[in-house]
Amino acid sequence: MRTILIIIKKEFLQIFRNHMMLPMIFIIPLVQMLILVYAATMEIKRIDLLVIDRDNSQYSRGLISKLSGMKIYRVAVIPTAGKEAEARLLDNSADAVLEIPPDCERLLMQRQNSSVQLRMDAVNGMAAGIINQYTSLTINNYHKKWLASLMPGNAGDGLRQIRVIPRYWYNPGLNYKHYMLPGILVILVTIMGMFLSAINLVREKEMGTIEQINVTPIRRIHFIPGKLIPFWIIALAELSFGLTIGWLFFRVPVRGSLLLLFGFTSVYLLAVMGIGLFLAALSRTQQQLMFMYFFFMLTFLLMSGLFTPVESMPQWAQTINHINPFAYFMRVIRMILLKGSGFRDILPEFVSMTIYAVAALTLAVWRYRKTI
Repeated sequence: MRTILIIIKKEFLQIFRNHMMLPMIFIIPLVQMLILVYAATMEIKRIDLLVIDRDNSQYSRGLISKLSGMKIYRVAVIPTAGKEAEARLLDNSADAVLEIPPDCERLLMQRQNSSVQLRMDAVNGMAAGIINQYTSLTINNYHKKWLASLMPGNAGDGLRQIRVIPRYWYNPGLNYKHYMLPGILVILVTIMGMFLSAINLVREKEMGTIEQINVTPIRRIHFIPGKLIPFWIIALAELSFGLTIGWLFFRVPVRGSLLLLFGFTSVYLLAVMGIGLFLAALSRTQQQLMFMYFFFMLTFLLMSGLFTPVESMPQWAQTINHINPFAYFMRVIRMILLKGSGFRDILPEFVSMTIYAVAALTLAVWRYRKTI
């Protein structure tokens, strides 16, 4: 135990003497959190909408007025459906084009069907789907109120609807920052635990100090924990720092147990450190390590559910995702912080991550010993 403590002390001294390491630990995560939580959002705060009014009736003018009065829309009315609408969609100055056909009001007054056309820039398919749903809902609500104003006496017969009263649990304000910040914390904690610990080991190889350590009486049961524990501690401190920033700047709630969150994070860090140690054993230089690291990092990150739910992925992707540690931590941190989930709720993830950590560390230690 004394040997491990001496190695840990030596690692902390090296970390704090390294002028590049300190900004990576303290400054870069702060900047990333303050920028990414605001920038990495799927919220649509403004829709540039072009309206082509071919009807020029009371109905169409009322609909345009309704859309113009909503903060999310920036409405511009153009007279014809010529090349202007297509050009503005092409140069990204418009998100959607709403075309109201001629005789729209007359057909509706005669109780005949009519339709409006909504053309959207669907390069970003998710944004186009949101614009379609939001605009369609707005038009339908306006249409119901317009019909009710025409038929006040018998509107209840033809327009009777079920009223839906929404209740948003766990995130009542639909604040996307509360959803994104836990995901950003997963990235930062992983970088501290997985990348820095691995690059520290490869740096020892490049400098040649690893051979000097190998000829000493230090055994690998002392060396490997002594090299990994400092970054394990730093990653947990990074989580504490991130949670504090999240509460102070973004008011992200902490509804569950912090002790449970740090317990799961500790196990998670053992798993990703095992992956990092395995990559370090395969690498001879820091450049090789970074190539392999970014391959795994990007793959795990994009499939983790940071932006889109894992449940929306194809079945084969969900099956592969069982070996993605990011997905477990991404789900658990949101459950604990936003839902207040307890140990029983995260028990399957906890057991899976424990097995993952044991397997990853065992494989990494075996491979590391084989190559040194």
